[in-house]
Amino acid sequence: MKHMTESAWIRWLLICLALFFLGLFLILPLVAVFMEAFKQGSEMFVAAILDEETFAAVKLTLLVALVSVPLNVTFGVAAAWAIAKFTFRGKNILLTLIDLPFAVSPVIAGLIFVLLFGSQGVAYPWLEAHDIKIIFAVPGIILATTFVTFPFVARELIPIMEAQGKDEEEAAVSLGASGWKTFFRVTLPNVKWGLLYGGILCNARAMGEFGAVSVVSGHIRGMTNTLPLHVEILYNEYQFAAAFSVATLLAALALVTLILKSIIEWKTQRKEELP
Repeated sequence: MKHMTESAWIRWLLICLALFFLGLFLILPLVAVFMEAFKQGSEMFVAAILDEETFAAVKLTLLVALVSVPLNVTFGVAAAWAIAKFTFRGKNILLTLIDLPFAVSPVIAGLIFVLLFGSQGVAYPWLEAHDIKIIFAVPGIILATTFVTFPFVARELIPIMEAQGKDEEEAAVSLGASGWKTFFRVTLPNVKWGLLYGGILCNARAMGEFGAVSVVSGHIRGMTNTLPLHVEILYNEYQFAAAFSVATLLAALALVTLILKSIIEWKTQRKEELP
């Protein structure tokens, strides 16, 4: 079959369109954020970053990510291993449940937790009896964040594990390796880049989640405000310079995520090209 290529003007048109949308939806917003952040000078920027409430929001955001990301990595690896390497009843149901956070609005996810653990929720009497607070507290924020981010690792690993097949694991088991030894010596090294890639995306979403966290947090200053919620409060109070200054932290996170994503994609492509 004759090799077909598009004409030069079509290629340039597609490249220009891609660059146009990249500049319009990525570069211009980032430039606008940093310009507004420094609009009133560097002293205002530093003061907004070092503010006590900003510091509390950063600590809470990091805490939520440090808890939810390892939970999602553990679930993602276990789910991907089970789905890709084994056949069992309910496999398609498990795949559907993994995709559920993609189909459900984050706000709806937050409302679900309110209905379960709020003052009118079915679990509230037991929680009150044991003096456990979930809604309008840190546990609720962690639960909501974990829910909206748990598909990322699993969905990244499932196609990788399926493409690799089961030959290496079966060979290891036939040579006397235990299940855990096979997992740590064979399965995990083969998916390390995909696992890191999924973990980075999961961490970025966890730190930037707004909808579900907004519903369950209660917006308590210095206690249940993550960085996105803190930016919203500052903006609603017409503290525009402070809001954009804090937003630069999230913008920096996005840039770091893109850089790490590109590095991992390059590493993965290089590995595939090696004989």
